[in-house]
Amino acid sequence: MKRVVFDVAALIARLVTGVILVAHGSQKWQGGLAATGQAFKGMGIPMPELAAAFATVVETAGGIFLILGLLVRLVGLLLLINMLGAITYVHAGHGVLSSAGGWELAGALGALALLFLALGGGRIGIDGIFAAMFRRRSERRAAEAERASQPQRPEPSNVTTRTARPATPADAPRVPRQPTEHRPGGINDEDMRDIDALVSDEPPPHRKPPNRSDAL
Repeated sequence: MKRVVFDVAALIARLVTGVILVAHGSQKWQGGLAATGQAFKGMGIPMPELAAAFATVVETAGGIFLILGLLVRLVGLLLLINMLGAITYVHAGHGVLSSAGGWELAGALGALALLFLALGGGRIGIDGIFAAMFRRRSERRAAEAERASQPQRPEPSNVTTRTARPATPADAPRVPRQPTEHRPGGINDEDMRDIDALVSDEPPPHRKPPNRSDAL
């Protein structure tokens, strides 16, 4: 939650600061670098032409970069140098209020530049997008390196080795039993003899028990 609040606050600060810088830089571009250099010379700024070009580029391009959230720390460093030069050579002897030529505006912009240099511009911007991409890529590489450093476990084989076992009678092939021949109606030869004996009024022959031996 705190990180989200910081990102939103950094975005608002970047946008406001960027708009102010672009306005001042556009004013210098419209007046021309030569006229800006002459003005800096009249203020007692050393190397006025170089200082005018530096201030114009930093304020214009730096303001655009702050709005986009691109190279925020670098822009913060350059803007801090620019504001320290303005305070030192122009506004220091005029008090605080900008109405009297004081360092009010330059001090506020310098403080914001110091914050951008120290903390960056948050995740809502081009810098934040690239930082997230690099962080995810580094985390993925670290995870791959960790997996590669771990010993590889042998994969279980799907083929199961079967041990030979001696054959049992249950493993012998089963031969189907041949059915005994029966006459229609389920009557066999012995039944036919009993029927003939009844018809001829003769007593049926005595049958031997099937499981007894003749030696008895």
